[in-house]
Amino acid sequence: MRDKTLSAAVLCAAAALGAAALTAPTALAAEPAPKPRTDFNGDGYADLAVGVPGATVGGKAGAGYVNVVWGGANGLGKHGSTTVSQASAHVPGTAEKGDGFGQAVATADLNGDGRTDIVVGTPHEDGDAGADAGTLTVLWGAASGIKGGSTAANGTYAYQRVGGLLTVGDYDGDGDQDVALSTANDESAAVMVRPGPFGPGAPSGLTRVASWHFGGPRALTSGDFDGDGRADLAVSFKGTEIAGVSVFGPDGGEWKKKWGTSDWAGALAAGDFDGDGTQDLALGQVQPNPEAEPGDTYCQERLGGAVATVFGRPGTTLGGPVSCTTQDSPRVGGTAEAADDFGAALAAGNLDRDGIDELVVGAPSEAVGTARDAGSYWVLAATGTGGHLVGPARGQNSAGVPGTAEAGDRFGAAVAVGDHNGDGYPDTAVGAPGEDASKGGVWYGATPKEGPNPPQVSVTPGRLGLSGARQYGLVLGH
Repeated sequence: MRDKTLSAAVLCAAAALGAAALTAPTALAAEPAPKPRTDFNGDGYADLAVGVPGATVGGKAGAGYVNVVWGGANGLGKHGSTTVSQASAHVPGTAEKGDGFGQAVATADLNGDGRTDIVVGTPHEDGDAGADAGTLTVLWGAASGIKGGSTAANGTYAYQRVGGLLTVGDYDGDGDQDVALSTANDESAAVMVRPGPFGPGAPSGLTRVASWHFGGPRALTSGDFDGDGRADLAVSFKGTEIAGVSVFGPDGGEWKKKWGTSDWAGALAAGDFDGDGTQDLALGQVQPNPEAEPGDTYCQERLGGAVATVFGRPGTTLGGPVSCTTQDSPRVGGTAEAADDFGAALAAGNLDRDGIDELVVGAPSEAVGTARDAGSYWVLAATGTGGHLVGPARGQNSAGVPGTAEAGDRFGAAVAVGDHNGDGYPDTAVGAPGEDASKGGVWYGATPKEGPNPPQVSVTPGRLGLSGARQYGLVLGH
Protein backbone atom coordinates (compact mmCIF):
# COMPACT_ATOMS: atom_id res chain seq x y z
CA MET A 1 0.00 0.00 0.00
CA ARG A 2 1.26 3.46 -0.86
CA ASP A 3 0.01 6.27 1.36
CA LYS A 4 -0.82 9.71 0.03
CA THR A 5 1.77 12.32 1.10
CA LEU A 6 1.06 16.03 1.46
CA SER A 7 3.80 18.56 2.16
CA ALA A 8 3.39 21.26 4.83
CA ALA A 9 2.52 23.82 2.18
CA VAL A 10 -0.04 21.55 0.64
CA LEU A 11 -1.70 20.96 4.00
CA CYS A 12 -2.99 24.50 3.60
CA ALA A 13 -4.25 23.58 0.16
CA ALA A 14 -5.96 20.55 1.65
CA ALA A 15 -7.91 22.72 4.04
CA ALA A 16 -8.89 25.11 1.25
CA LEU A 17 -9.80 22.47 -1.25
CA GLY A 18 -11.22 19.75 0.95
CA ALA A 19 -8.30 17.36 0.39
CA ALA A 20 -7.22 15.03 3.17
CA ALA A 21 -4.22 15.87 5.31
CA LEU A 22 -2.42 12.53 5.23
CA THR A 23 1.18 11.70 6.01
CA ALA A 24 3.72 9.09 5.06
CA PRO A 25 7.36 8.47 5.99
CA THR A 26 8.86 10.25 2.96
CA ALA A 27 7.63 13.08 0.80
CA LEU A 28 7.11 12.82 -2.94
CA ALA A 29 8.83 15.27 -5.28
CA ALA A 30 6.52 17.67 -7.08
CA GLU A 31 5.79 16.79 -10.69
CA PRO A 32 6.61 19.32 -13.42
CA ALA A 33 3.70 21.61 -14.16
CA PRO A 34 1.68 20.15 -17.05
CA LYS A 35 0.58 22.20 -20.03
CA PRO A 36 -3.01 23.44 -19.51
CA ARG A 37 -5.53 21.12 -21.18
CA THR A 38 -8.13 23.84 -21.73
CA ASP A 39 -6.07 26.74 -23.05
CA PHE A 40 -8.23 28.01 -25.92
CA ASN A 41 -6.13 31.08 -26.79
CA GLY A 42 -2.66 29.62 -26.16
CA ASP A 43 -1.60 32.15 -23.50
CA GLY A 44 -0.52 29.49 -20.99
CA TYR A 45 -3.56 29.78 -18.71
CA ALA A 46 -6.34 27.22 -18.54
CA ASP A 47 -9.72 28.63 -19.51
CA LEU A 48 -13.17 27.27 -18.65
CA ALA A 49 -15.90 26.41 -21.16
CA VAL A 50 -19.35 26.63 -19.58
CA GLY A 51 -22.23 25.09 -21.52
CA VAL A 52 -25.52 26.95 -21.00
CA PRO A 53 -28.04 24.93 -23.03
CA GLY A 54 -31.03 26.67 -21.40
CA ALA A 55 -29.88 30.16 -22.34
CA THR A 56 -32.01 32.53 -24.38
CA VAL A 57 -30.31 33.76 -27.57
CA GLY A 58 -31.90 36.47 -29.67
CA GLY A 59 -35.22 35.92 -27.96
CA LYS A 60 -35.11 32.16 -28.58
CA ALA A 61 -35.56 30.41 -25.23
CA GLY A 62 -33.34 27.38 -24.78
CA ALA A 63 -31.30 28.03 -27.93
CA GLY A 64 -28.18 27.79 -25.76
CA TYR A 65 -24.65 29.10 -25.82
CA VAL A 66 -21.14 28.30 -24.60
CA ASN A 67 -19.46 30.89 -22.40
CA VAL A 68 -15.65 30.79 -22.28
CA VAL A 69 -14.28 32.29 -19.05
CA TRP A 70 -10.69 33.32 -19.67
CA GLY A 71 -7.95 32.31 -17.26
CA GLY A 72 -5.13 34.65 -16.31
CA ALA A 73 -2.79 35.65 -13.51
CA ASN A 74 -5.81 36.30 -11.27
CA GLY A 75 -7.61 33.09 -12.20
CA LEU A 76 -11.19 32.95 -13.41
CA GLY A 77 -13.60 35.88 -13.32
CA LYS A 78 -11.01 38.67 -13.57
CA HIS A 79 -10.12 38.41 -17.25
CA GLY A 80 -13.50 38.51 -18.96
CA SER A 81 -15.35 35.96 -21.04
CA THR A 82 -16.57 35.26 -24.57
CA THR A 83 -19.98 33.88 -25.48
CA VAL A 84 -20.45 31.71 -28.59
CA SER A 85 -23.75 30.46 -29.98
CA GLN A 86 -25.25 29.41 -33.28
CA ALA A 87 -26.00 33.10 -33.79
CA SER A 88 -22.26 33.93 -33.68
CA ALA A 89 -20.35 34.70 -36.86
CA HIS A 90 -18.80 31.69 -38.61
CA VAL A 91 -20.55 29.18 -36.32
CA PRO A 92 -22.74 26.66 -38.23
CA GLY A 93 -26.48 26.57 -37.67
CA THR A 94 -29.11 29.00 -36.51
CA ALA A 95 -30.07 29.77 -32.93
CA GLU A 96 -33.54 28.28 -32.50
CA LYS A 97 -35.85 27.71 -29.57
CA GLY A 98 -35.05 24.53 -27.67
CA ASP A 99 -31.87 23.58 -29.57
CA GLY A 100 -29.86 23.32 -26.34
CA PHE A 101 -26.49 24.29 -27.86
CA GLY A 102 -23.96 23.39 -25.15
CA GLN A 103 -25.81 20.49 -23.54
CA ALA A 104 -22.48 18.65 -23.65
CA VAL A 105 -19.00 20.22 -23.87
CA ALA A 106 -15.62 18.51 -24.25
CA THR A 107 -12.18 19.95 -24.96
CA ALA A 108 -9.09 18.88 -26.92
CA ASP A 109 -6.63 20.19 -29.52
CA LEU A 110 -8.31 18.75 -32.60
CA ASN A 111 -6.22 20.43 -35.32
CA GLY A 112 -2.76 20.25 -33.75
CA ASP A 113 -2.13 24.00 -33.57
CA GLY A 114 -1.29 23.95 -29.85
CA ARG A 115 -4.54 25.58 -28.79
CA THR A 116 -7.45 23.71 -27.28
CA ASP A 117 -10.70 23.51 -29.22
CA ILE A 118 -14.22 23.02 -27.88
CA VAL A 119 -16.54 20.20 -28.96
CA VAL A 120 -20.20 21.10 -28.47
CA GLY A 121 -23.14 18.69 -28.50
CA THR A 122 -26.58 19.96 -29.55
CA PRO A 123 -28.85 16.90 -29.41
CA HIS A 124 -32.09 18.81 -30.04
CA GLU A 125 -30.93 20.51 -33.22
CA ASP A 126 -33.40 20.07 -36.08
CA GLY A 127 -31.76 19.38 -39.43
CA ASP A 128 -32.30 18.00 -42.89
CA ALA A 129 -32.72 14.56 -41.28
CA GLY A 130 -35.64 15.74 -39.13
CA ALA A 131 -36.49 17.00 -35.66
CA ASP A 132 -33.97 16.43 -32.86
CA ALA A 133 -31.49 14.80 -35.22
CA GLY A 134 -28.70 16.55 -33.34
CA THR A 135 -25.38 18.00 -34.36
CA LEU A 136 -21.74 18.09 -33.25
CA THR A 137 -19.88 21.39 -33.58
CA VAL A 138 -16.19 22.22 -33.08
CA LEU A 139 -15.33 25.75 -31.92
CA TRP A 140 -11.76 26.54 -32.91
CA GLY A 141 -9.35 28.01 -30.39
CA ALA A 142 -7.22 30.91 -31.61
CA ALA A 143 -4.87 33.57 -30.24
CA SER A 144 -7.71 36.08 -30.63
CA GLY A 145 -10.12 33.85 -28.69
CA ILE A 146 -12.60 31.55 -30.45
CA LYS A 147 -12.34 31.69 -34.24
CA GLY A 148 -15.63 30.36 -35.57
CA GLY A 149 -16.63 26.73 -35.81
CA SER A 150 -17.23 23.72 -38.04
CA THR A 151 -19.78 20.93 -38.15
CA ALA A 152 -18.14 17.65 -37.14
CA ALA A 153 -21.20 15.38 -37.49
CA ASN A 154 -24.95 15.53 -38.01
CA GLY A 155 -27.73 13.16 -37.05
CA THR A 156 -28.91 11.01 -39.92
CA TYR A 157 -32.53 10.52 -38.81
CA ALA A 158 -35.14 12.27 -36.70
CA TYR A 159 -34.79 11.99 -32.93
CA GLN A 160 -31.31 10.48 -33.10
CA ARG A 161 -30.19 13.23 -30.68
CA VAL A 162 -26.51 13.22 -31.53
CA GLY A 163 -24.20 14.67 -28.88
CA GLY A 164 -25.99 14.42 -25.52
CA LEU A 165 -22.78 13.07 -23.92
CA LEU A 166 -19.20 13.68 -25.09
CA THR A 167 -15.62 12.65 -24.37
CA VAL A 168 -12.41 12.90 -26.40
CA GLY A 169 -9.38 10.60 -26.85
CA ASP A 170 -7.05 9.12 -29.44
CA TYR A 171 -8.60 5.66 -29.40
CA ASP A 172 -6.88 4.23 -32.48
CA GLY A 173 -3.43 5.65 -31.74
CA ASP A 174 -3.06 7.47 -35.06
CA GLY A 175 -2.16 10.80 -33.46
CA ASP A 176 -5.55 12.40 -34.16
CA GLN A 177 -8.04 13.04 -31.38
CA ASP A 178 -11.39 11.27 -31.79
CA VAL A 179 -14.75 12.26 -30.28
CA ALA A 180 -17.05 9.72 -28.59
CA LEU A 181 -20.69 10.76 -28.35
CA SER A 182 -24.10 9.43 -27.39
CA THR A 183 -27.25 9.08 -29.46
CA ALA A 184 -30.67 8.36 -28.00
CA ASN A 185 -34.28 7.98 -29.10
CA ASP A 186 -37.34 6.49 -27.44
CA GLU A 187 -36.43 2.85 -28.08
CA SER A 188 -32.69 2.63 -28.65
CA ALA A 189 -29.46 4.45 -27.92
CA ALA A 190 -25.81 4.10 -28.83
CA VAL A 191 -22.29 5.33 -28.31
CA MET A 192 -20.63 6.40 -31.53
CA VAL A 193 -17.18 7.74 -32.41
CA ARG A 194 -16.39 10.52 -34.84
CA PRO A 195 -12.78 9.68 -35.78
CA GLY A 196 -10.22 12.41 -36.36
CA PRO A 197 -8.87 14.29 -38.19
CA PHE A 198 -11.11 17.33 -38.00
CA GLY A 199 -11.23 20.35 -40.25
CA PRO A 200 -12.33 21.25 -43.78
CA GLY A 201 -12.76 18.24 -46.02
CA ALA A 202 -12.32 15.62 -43.28
CA PRO A 203 -14.76 12.66 -43.35
CA SER A 204 -17.57 13.15 -40.84
CA GLY A 205 -19.02 9.64 -40.56
CA LEU A 206 -19.74 7.99 -37.23
CA THR A 207 -18.57 4.54 -36.11
CA ARG A 208 -20.74 2.54 -33.71
CA VAL A 209 -19.14 1.33 -30.48
CA ALA A 210 -22.16 -0.21 -28.72
CA SER A 211 -25.95 0.12 -28.70
CA TRP A 212 -28.86 -0.75 -26.44
CA HIS A 213 -32.63 -1.21 -26.73
CA PHE A 214 -34.80 0.50 -24.11
CA GLY A 215 -31.74 1.90 -22.37
CA GLY A 216 -28.64 3.85 -23.12
CA PRO A 217 -25.46 5.60 -21.97
CA ARG A 218 -25.48 7.65 -18.78
CA ALA A 219 -21.83 8.79 -18.63
CA LEU A 220 -18.65 8.68 -20.73
CA THR A 221 -14.96 9.23 -20.02
CA SER A 222 -11.62 8.41 -21.63
CA GLY A 223 -8.40 7.01 -20.19
CA ASP A 224 -5.61 4.58 -20.98
CA PHE A 225 -6.81 1.83 -18.68
CA ASP A 226 -4.59 -0.95 -20.09
CA GLY A 227 -1.37 1.05 -20.47
CA ASP A 228 -0.96 0.49 -24.22
CA GLY A 229 -0.50 4.19 -24.98
CA ARG A 230 -3.95 4.59 -26.55
CA ALA A 231 -7.08 6.00 -24.96
CA ASP A 232 -9.88 3.61 -24.04
CA LEU A 233 -13.55 4.57 -23.81
CA ALA A 234 -15.46 3.96 -20.56
CA VAL A 235 -19.27 3.91 -20.83
CA SER A 236 -21.90 3.70 -18.11
CA PHE A 237 -25.28 2.49 -19.41
CA LYS A 238 -28.69 1.66 -17.97
CA GLY A 239 -32.05 0.37 -19.12
CA THR A 240 -35.07 -1.26 -17.58
CA GLU A 241 -33.37 -4.67 -17.36
CA ILE A 242 -29.72 -3.96 -18.18
CA ALA A 243 -27.02 -1.84 -16.63
CA GLY A 244 -23.27 -1.70 -16.29
CA VAL A 245 -20.00 0.04 -17.02
CA SER A 246 -17.84 -1.19 -19.89
CA VAL A 247 -14.45 -0.18 -21.26
CA PHE A 248 -14.06 -0.39 -25.04
CA GLY A 249 -11.19 -0.08 -27.48
CA PRO A 250 -10.72 -0.65 -31.21
CA ASP A 251 -9.16 -3.97 -32.20
CA GLY A 252 -8.64 -5.02 -35.80
CA GLY A 253 -11.03 -2.40 -37.10
CA GLU A 254 -13.82 -3.27 -34.64
CA TRP A 255 -14.63 -1.99 -31.18
CA LYS A 256 -14.19 -4.65 -28.50
CA LYS A 257 -15.10 -4.76 -24.83
CA LYS A 258 -11.97 -4.86 -22.64
CA TRP A 259 -13.52 -4.75 -19.17
CA GLY A 260 -16.92 -4.54 -17.57
CA THR A 261 -18.99 -4.61 -14.41
CA SER A 262 -22.72 -5.00 -13.85
CA ASP A 263 -22.74 -1.88 -11.64
CA TRP A 264 -23.63 1.35 -13.41
CA ALA A 265 -22.77 4.95 -12.57
CA GLY A 266 -24.17 8.44 -13.02
CA ALA A 267 -20.69 9.93 -13.49
CA LEU A 268 -17.23 8.64 -14.47
CA ALA A 269 -13.69 9.98 -14.08
CA ALA A 270 -10.26 8.60 -14.95
CA GLY A 271 -7.11 9.28 -12.94
CA ASP A 272 -4.15 7.69 -11.19
CA PHE A 273 -5.50 7.85 -7.65
CA ASP A 274 -2.86 5.64 -6.01
CA GLY A 275 0.22 6.91 -7.88
CA ASP A 276 1.31 3.57 -9.33
CA GLY A 277 1.46 4.84 -12.91
CA THR A 278 -1.73 3.11 -14.08
CA GLN A 279 -5.10 4.69 -14.79
CA ASP A 280 -7.93 4.03 -12.35
CA LEU A 281 -11.66 4.54 -12.93
CA ALA A 282 -14.05 6.27 -10.49
CA LEU A 283 -17.77 5.45 -10.68
CA GLY A 284 -19.96 8.15 -9.12
CA GLN A 285 -23.47 7.43 -7.81
CA VAL A 286 -22.71 3.75 -8.34
CA GLN A 287 -25.75 1.44 -8.39
CA PRO A 288 -26.20 -2.30 -8.98
CA ASN A 289 -27.73 -3.79 -12.10
CA PRO A 290 -31.49 -4.12 -11.52
CA GLU A 291 -31.18 -7.83 -12.35
CA ALA A 292 -28.18 -8.45 -10.07
CA GLU A 293 -28.30 -10.88 -7.17
CA PRO A 294 -28.52 -9.28 -3.70
CA GLY A 295 -25.07 -8.24 -2.58
CA ASP A 296 -23.59 -8.42 -6.09
CA THR A 297 -22.33 -4.84 -6.19
CA TYR A 298 -19.19 -2.87 -5.41
CA CYS A 299 -20.89 -0.77 -2.73
CA GLN A 300 -23.22 -2.48 -0.29
CA GLU A 301 -23.82 0.78 1.56
CA ARG A 302 -25.03 3.48 -0.82
CA LEU A 303 -27.22 5.79 1.29
CA GLY A 304 -26.97 9.25 -0.25
CA GLY A 305 -24.66 8.04 -3.00
CA ALA A 306 -21.36 6.19 -3.25
CA VAL A 307 -18.18 6.36 -5.33
CA ALA A 308 -16.54 3.09 -6.36
CA THR A 309 -12.87 3.39 -7.37
CA VAL A 310 -11.61 0.59 -9.61
CA PHE A 311 -7.82 0.57 -9.44
CA GLY A 312 -5.63 -0.33 -12.36
CA ARG A 313 -2.83 -2.85 -12.37
CA PRO A 314 0.07 -2.98 -14.86
CA GLY A 315 -0.49 -5.41 -17.73
CA THR A 316 -4.27 -5.62 -17.34
CA THR A 317 -7.35 -3.47 -17.89
CA LEU A 318 -8.50 -2.24 -14.46
CA GLY A 319 -7.28 -5.41 -12.82
CA GLY A 320 -6.76 -4.04 -9.33
CA PRO A 321 -8.97 -3.94 -6.24
CA VAL A 322 -12.09 -1.81 -5.80
CA SER A 323 -12.81 0.63 -2.98
CA CYS A 324 -16.10 2.22 -1.98
CA THR A 325 -16.43 5.74 -0.53
CA THR A 326 -19.53 7.33 1.00
CA GLN A 327 -20.13 10.20 3.40
CA ASP A 328 -20.24 7.61 6.19
CA SER A 329 -16.73 6.34 5.37
CA PRO A 330 -14.02 7.19 7.94
CA ARG A 331 -12.43 10.64 7.43
CA VAL A 332 -15.00 11.70 4.82
CA GLY A 333 -16.90 14.88 5.64
CA GLY A 334 -20.65 15.04 5.98
CA THR A 335 -23.32 12.53 6.86
CA ALA A 336 -24.92 10.20 4.34
CA GLU A 337 -28.59 11.02 3.86
CA ALA A 338 -31.10 9.83 1.31
CA ALA A 339 -30.97 11.60 -2.06
CA ASP A 340 -27.73 13.56 -1.42
CA ASP A 341 -26.48 12.56 -4.89
CA PHE A 342 -22.91 12.11 -3.62
CA GLY A 343 -20.86 11.39 -6.75
CA ALA A 344 -23.26 12.99 -9.25
CA ALA A 345 -20.31 14.96 -10.65
CA LEU A 346 -16.65 13.90 -10.82
CA ALA A 347 -13.36 15.38 -12.01
CA ALA A 348 -9.77 14.25 -11.49
CA GLY A 349 -6.52 16.18 -11.24
CA ASN A 350 -3.15 16.20 -9.50
CA LEU A 351 -3.87 19.31 -7.45
CA ASP A 352 -0.72 19.19 -5.30
CA ARG A 353 1.56 17.91 -8.11
CA ASP A 354 2.84 14.96 -6.12
CA GLY A 355 2.14 12.47 -8.89
CA ILE A 356 -1.09 11.18 -7.35
CA ASP A 357 -4.46 12.43 -8.61
CA GLU A 358 -7.21 13.71 -6.35
CA LEU A 359 -10.90 13.15 -7.10
CA VAL A 360 -13.28 16.12 -6.99
CA VAL A 361 -16.77 14.93 -6.06
CA GLY A 362 -20.02 16.88 -6.24
CA ALA A 363 -23.24 16.22 -4.31
CA PRO A 364 -25.73 18.79 -5.65
CA SER A 365 -28.68 17.51 -3.60
CA GLU A 366 -26.85 17.63 -0.28
CA ALA A 367 -28.84 19.47 2.39
CA VAL A 368 -26.92 22.14 4.31
CA GLY A 369 -28.73 22.66 7.57
CA THR A 370 -32.37 23.10 6.63
CA ALA A 371 -31.54 24.18 3.06
CA ARG A 372 -32.47 21.27 0.80
CA ASP A 373 -30.53 20.73 -2.42
CA ALA A 374 -28.01 23.38 -1.39
CA GLY A 375 -25.12 21.15 -2.47
CA SER A 376 -21.50 20.48 -1.48
CA TYR A 377 -18.28 19.15 -2.93
CA TRP A 378 -15.20 17.24 -1.77
CA VAL A 379 -11.58 16.91 -2.89
CA LEU A 380 -10.77 13.32 -1.97
CA ALA A 381 -7.41 11.55 -1.80
CA ALA A 382 -6.79 7.81 -1.77
CA THR A 383 -5.07 6.29 1.24
CA GLY A 384 -3.50 3.65 -1.00
CA THR A 385 -4.48 1.01 -3.52
CA GLY A 386 -7.76 -0.53 -2.45
CA GLY A 387 -8.52 1.97 0.29
CA HIS A 388 -11.47 4.33 0.26
CA LEU A 389 -10.87 8.00 -0.48
CA VAL A 390 -10.83 10.64 2.27
CA GLY A 391 -11.45 14.38 2.64
CA PRO A 392 -13.77 16.95 4.25
CA ALA A 393 -16.90 18.48 2.72
CA ARG A 394 -17.03 22.04 1.44
CA GLY A 395 -20.01 24.24 0.62
CA GLN A 396 -21.17 27.83 0.44
CA ASN A 397 -21.32 28.02 4.24
CA SER A 398 -17.63 27.04 4.49
CA ALA A 399 -15.04 29.66 5.42
CA GLY A 400 -13.80 31.66 2.43
CA VAL A 401 -16.57 30.55 0.08
CA PRO A 402 -18.72 33.45 -1.16
CA GLY A 403 -22.47 33.39 -0.76
CA THR A 404 -24.79 31.43 1.49
CA ALA A 405 -25.99 27.86 1.09
CA GLU A 406 -29.61 28.16 0.02
CA ALA A 407 -32.26 25.66 -0.96
CA GLY A 408 -32.02 24.74 -4.61
CA ASP A 409 -28.54 26.16 -5.29
CA ARG A 410 -27.29 22.69 -6.35
CA PHE A 411 -23.68 23.63 -5.61
CA GLY A 412 -21.56 20.75 -6.97
CA ALA A 413 -23.81 19.84 -9.91
CA ALA A 414 -20.69 20.06 -12.12
CA VAL A 415 -16.98 20.13 -11.23
CA ALA A 416 -13.83 20.71 -13.27
CA VAL A 417 -10.07 21.03 -12.74
CA GLY A 418 -7.59 23.34 -14.50
CA ASP A 419 -4.62 25.64 -13.81
CA HIS A 420 -6.53 28.87 -14.36
CA ASN A 421 -4.00 31.21 -12.70
CA GLY A 422 -0.87 29.72 -14.31
CA ASP A 423 1.01 28.90 -11.12
CA GLY A 424 1.48 25.25 -12.11
CA TYR A 425 -1.10 23.86 -9.68
CA PRO A 426 -4.54 22.82 -10.97
CA ASP A 427 -7.48 24.70 -9.45
CA THR A 428 -11.13 23.72 -8.99
CA ALA A 429 -14.33 25.05 -10.55
CA VAL A 430 -17.69 24.12 -9.03
CA GLY A 431 -21.03 24.80 -10.71
CA ALA A 432 -24.17 25.92 -8.87
CA PRO A 433 -26.87 26.09 -11.56
CA GLY A 434 -29.67 26.86 -9.10
CA GLU A 435 -27.99 29.97 -7.69
CA ASP A 436 -29.83 33.30 -8.01
CA ALA A 437 -33.22 31.90 -9.03
CA SER A 438 -31.59 29.45 -11.48
CA LYS A 439 -29.49 32.00 -13.32
CA GLY A 440 -26.61 29.99 -11.89
CA GLY A 441 -22.93 30.51 -11.22
CA VAL A 442 -19.47 28.92 -10.95
CA TRP A 443 -17.22 29.03 -7.90
CA TYR A 444 -13.47 29.18 -8.61
CA GLY A 445 -10.94 28.10 -6.00
CA ALA A 446 -7.20 28.48 -6.59
CA THR A 447 -4.98 25.80 -5.07
CA PRO A 448 -2.94 27.54 -2.33
CA LYS A 449 0.69 26.60 -1.86
CA GLU A 450 1.19 28.05 1.63
CA GLY A 451 -0.41 30.46 4.06
CA PRO A 452 -4.06 30.78 5.04
CA ASN A 453 -6.92 29.57 2.92
CA PRO A 454 -7.56 32.03 0.08
CA PRO A 455 -11.16 33.07 -0.53
CA GLN A 456 -12.89 31.54 -3.50
CA VAL A 457 -14.40 33.68 -6.25
CA SER A 458 -17.96 33.43 -7.54
CA VAL A 459 -18.21 33.77 -11.32
CA THR A 460 -21.82 34.60 -12.16
CA PRO A 461 -23.68 35.75 -15.27
CA GLY A 462 -24.27 39.13 -13.61
CA ARG A 463 -20.58 39.70 -12.93
CA LEU A 464 -19.68 38.61 -16.46
CA GLY A 465 -22.35 40.80 -18.02
CA LEU A 466 -24.18 37.88 -19.63
CA SER A 467 -27.78 38.04 -20.76
CA GLY A 468 -30.27 35.21 -21.14
CA ALA A 469 -28.40 32.82 -18.80
CA ARG A 470 -30.26 29.95 -17.23
CA GLN A 471 -28.65 27.30 -15.00
CA TYR A 472 -25.16 28.63 -15.65
CA GLY A 473 -22.71 26.07 -14.21
CA LEU A 474 -24.76 22.99 -15.10
CA VAL A 475 -22.22 21.96 -17.78
CA LEU A 476 -18.46 22.46 -17.36
CA GLY A 477 -16.04 21.39 -20.09
CA HIS A 478 -13.12 19.11 -19.28
